[in-house]
Amino acid sequence: MRTLSAILPTATMALTVAAAVYAYRTKQPEGRILNVPYDFRMPTMERLRRRVWNPDEPRVFTPAIFGVGWSLNFFQVVRQLRGDEPPDDQPPDDGAV
Repeated sequence: MRTLSAILPTATMALTVAAAVYAYRTKQPEGRILNVPYDFRMPTMERLRRRVWNPDEPRVFTPAIFGVGWSLNFFQVVRQLRGDEPPDDQPPDDGAV
């Protein structure tokens, strides 16, 4: 019987391959497949900063810097760990991606 530890890497690899094939065929280096974000563009420092430390982004999980899946917005993680309230011009983060 297969366990989750055996199925999860296989599913992750299948999703990555499917996203890469889809991106190649549609000539779209970034997008979503099965509602999971992908980005196969060459990473830049600006994109790294926007995805990993962005006070203007209310989400904790942002699209991956490179590849398939999500990255953490550490600014929002630190803000939530400290218990700071979000600014009034931003809606509170409900944890939705």
